[in-house]
Amino acid sequence: MSEIDRNRAARAEARTRIEDTAARLFAERGFAGTTIGEIAAEAGLSKPMLYRHFDSKQELHLALLERHRDELAAAPVRELLHGAGDLDTRMTAMYDAWFGYVESHPYTWRMMFRDTTGDAEVAAFHRELQRRQRETDMALLREFVPGLPEAELEPLGEAIRSALYGLALWWLERPEQPRELLVATMTRLTRGLISTVERPSPETPSPEAPSPEAPSPGAPSPKAPRSEAPGTAG
Repeated sequence: MSEIDRNRAARAEARTRIEDTAARLFAERGFAGTTIGEIAAEAGLSKPMLYRHFDSKQELHLALLERHRDELAAAPVRELLHGAGDLDTRMTAMYDAWFGYVESHPYTWRMMFRDTTGDAEVAAFHRELQRRQRETDMALLREFVPGLPEAELEPLGEAIRSALYGLALWWLERPEQPRELLVATMTRLTRGLISTVERPSPETPSPEAPSPEAPSPGAPSPKAPRSEAPGTAG
């Protein structure tokens, strides 16, 4: 390995240590209760070394939120849109991927799901995070549950988002509960929503090509068309 490669590897390792330490301290003590000096000390670095990676505590906090928002976005939506099996199977896989990420990053999720700072820019980021999650849920509902009234999509998207965040916080306080329980809970809630959508009557077929029928609870679901992710969850 060349000197340049070694320096890059050392820099990447130091940044990872900073981010992991900061996520834990922000979650435990809050944004205001954590200092740059404490983060540097617990990461085994000097403050000048930390400042080579982040100009301020706010920049570090925002970088953490952005990193984990983007990582959360990828796996769950991919499971739903491109996974194997029918809609019900892929929906379960999506929720398992979502809660799997929460399980693997408990400190980060305490920081993301609770407003740990009064900083205006961080608070705006939290609002944007919620908006993007809600809009992704709306886009997925449009694609996989055709027939829902347009006016109900935003509140339904917010209901799904709120349920996910609420269950994640509930779980972080009860880590002994199995992940399968939360996955089953969200899948049941979503199945219930899907079951309320009216399906075309076989006696009165539409002259246009019919939309895929939504599955009823416990019944096999038709395979939804594959497409690119309509948005970014997080």
